[in-house]
Amino acid sequence: MGYHHLDPEDLPETEDYPCDRRGISDAAELHTLHAATYEMAPGEQLPRTYHYHQQREELFYVVSGTLRVETPEREFVVPAGDVFVAEPESPHRAFNPADAAESVKVLGVGAPKTDIALPYDADG
Repeated sequence: MGYHHLDPEDLPETEDYPCDRRGISDAAELHTLHAATYEMAPGEQLPRTYHYHQQREELFYVVSGTLRVETPEREFVVPAGDVFVAEPESPHRAFNPADAAESVKVLGVGAPKTDIALPYDADG
């Protein structure tokens, strides 16, 4: 059996990421589940690009602040304590607007871990 007790604040930031990302899956060597914490200052976004996944189900639990999520249909406003879920084949971009009063902290989880993000062209 394997167990891990981790403090995300003790994990290194992911290099070349658009916000402060701490990889829980990486630290715990998880093979099926993607899990990470994200902290976005005003004007930062969570993903590297507006994207979708072919199989991955993603869940974002807002720990503090207010998360915005752009989709082709509308923009969602997700306050602290709420959850946003993106099903497979559902394009989305999570962000903190430039005019936000505070940072937003999010716990993101998804499976399968190996289903990479595919770019979505919102204009195309």
